[in-house]
Amino acid sequence: MLTQIDQLAGDSSYNGVNLLSGNNLKVVFNETSTSSLTISGVTFNSGGLGLSALSGTGATGFQSDTKINSTIAAIQSALTTVRTQAVTFGTNSSTIQTRSDFTKNLINTLQSGSDSLVLADQNQESANLLTLQTRQQLSISALSISNQAQQAVLKLFP
Repeated sequence: MLTQIDQLAGDSSYNGVNLLSGNNLKVVFNETSTSSLTISGVTFNSGGLGLSALSGTGATGFQSDTKINSTIAAIQSALTTVRTQAVTFGTNSSTIQTRSDFTKNLINTLQSGSDSLVLADQNQESANLLTLQTRQQLSISALSISNQAQQAVLKLFP
């Protein structure tokens, strides 16, 4: 069992970081590295959990009540330690998930705003531009007609 615990703790790494072998993990939340969370690793192999092999072979290791009770106490202590650390890791995971969700929502909001600014309906914008150009030409024509009418009135008086 101790060998399996040691192998399990040794094989539980992700991206080169093994929190059960004493490695720390720093999670950065922004681009300037001013907001981060450092998750402290623990040593959870058989030795780090306070578990050791029994002396004697087979059933001879459990021939006294003292040995049985001390082994049970060591296992219960190891279980309590693992459960406590699982809560700590769970809290860190929740913090990281909350920050990740916030960041994803912010990215979606910014992307939506950017799309609204950049991705315009070309047909609609072309129609708006044509309308504005037509209004401008009509305004120039009206001003020209108005000026011609004033000059016609002035020609009446020598």
